[in-house]
Amino acid sequence: MDDAEIVIGPVNLAARVDEALAVQAIAFGLDAGEVAVRRHIVLRHLLCPGARAYGATTPDGRLVGFVYGMPNDRTHWWSTVVESYLRATGTADWLDDSFAITELHVHPDFQGRGVGRELITTITDGAAQPRSILSAIDIESPARGLYRTLGYRDLARQVHFPSAARPYAVMGAPLPLLRRN
Repeated sequence: MDDAEIVIGPVNLAARVDEALAVQAIAFGLDAGEVAVRRHIVLRHLLCPGARAYGATTPDGRLVGFVYGMPNDRTHWWSTVVESYLRATGTADWLDDSFAITELHVHPDFQGRGVGRELITTITDGAAQPRSILSAIDIESPARGLYRTLGYRDLARQVHFPSAARPYAVMGAPLPLLRRN
């Protein structure tokens, strides 16, 4: 399929949550139980002030990638977990006035084609905040490489979330994100 045929645009993620989580399950290796838990989390997040979502769709309407995020709130669970790690590195101020990328996933068949890059730059281009923050599994991966090319840098590493087997890195970037030359 021609990559130009993939359309990036706003998506009603609540209406398409099962399609999005099917992409996430394949891209991230989730089982049915994890998908069920994440479904409730996604629907709850979408009720937060400023939450927005974008999707990547094929000409026949198939959702092959998505991103969603919101202005960061220090009272949200994610922030309460990462705050001590950021405080230890002197970067806790990143929890304020940042747009948080909550999830970004692209179906493996469509990875490496710029879909993730376009999703994350599109959602952050509309953010009112001067910077963006996210977490990613703390390994050298294509995702971490992408984030670095966009201007994200490690704020804290070896961050342990209670329900995650692997440690994460928290990354932050000034907005707008860097573009390719």
